[in-house]
Amino acid sequence: MFDMAGVAVEIGQALLALAMAPALVGFIRWMKARMQNRRGAPIWQPYSELRKLFRKDMVVSRHASWVFHLAPFVIFGSTIVVSLLVPVLVTPLPFNAVADLFAVVYLLLLGTAFLALAGLDTGSAFGGMGSSREMTIAAISEPAIALAILSLALAAGSTNLGEIAARTIARPSSALSPGHVMAFVALFIVMLAETGRLPVDNPATHLELTMIHEAMILEYSGPYLALVEWASWLKLLVFATLAGNLFVPWGLATSLAPAALAVAFATTLAKLVAVAVGVAVLETRVAKLRLFRVPELLAVSFVLGLLAVASSFSVR
Repeated sequence: MFDMAGVAVEIGQALLALAMAPALVGFIRWMKARMQNRRGAPIWQPYSELRKLFRKDMVVSRHASWVFHLAPFVIFGSTIVVSLLVPVLVTPLPFNAVADLFAVVYLLLLGTAFLALAGLDTGSAFGGMGSSREMTIAAISEPAIALAILSLALAAGSTNLGEIAARTIARPSSALSPGHVMAFVALFIVMLAETGRLPVDNPATHLELTMIHEAMILEYSGPYLALVEWASWLKLLVFATLAGNLFVPWGLATSLAPAALAVAFATTLAKLVAVAVGVAVLETRVAKLRLFRVPELLAVSFVLGLLAVASSFSVR
């Protein structure tokens, strides 16, 4: 039987994630400013940036093809689909049947691939440089994501994200296992790389020798740039939700009761704040790595994921 209430909640989760993504980035910026003894912009500043961009006209290179015009919609759409599959408030839900580890990884890779193609499409030297760097990072980070979550999937006996969360809830002691901790650290490192955060990339700079994500979107403006930026912020929230609700899933609702949903919203919000504070603290304490050092950091993430997978066989 088609569960209309479940579908409505699932869509509501995705819309909630879409609405909260700019606030998460704004909170990280605000926290960094406070730690650096600056006043900083208000938490709602990213919403103002989106409103301004959607109202602006676009300037498009005459060398741009259909790839340049299609890429923002593919990037934004694929990230929204991922937010539909990730357990944000409730598990299980109707879309859980397709909420598979590999579906999530390949949807994220789809957005990354189109962003890299868009960077190359206009023939800009900066765009090509950023695309090359982005695909180098993706070649290591995407397998590391799969390994980090696969270690949980092997213990749960399923690659379904809802089943993984349910298994951790049923066996709380598994969250303290060495493999679980290594997988969490691996995913956290990948989150920094995939969302263009320090020490892999600096989202606050346009210095051509260091930028990666910003180099690929230099040719975008107006509504196209708004979609790409919003998708990037939503991607950060998706990774933070994965880190919170797969590795520390307590608080997730297992029914559609209003009280359970309210508790789930409060706990998910607390987890997002905890991840945001961790990112802000890290970014105020470390400098950006040299480019040739980034693969070494991601290799550490990959090895940690591999060790977590090996650990899962020993505790089954």
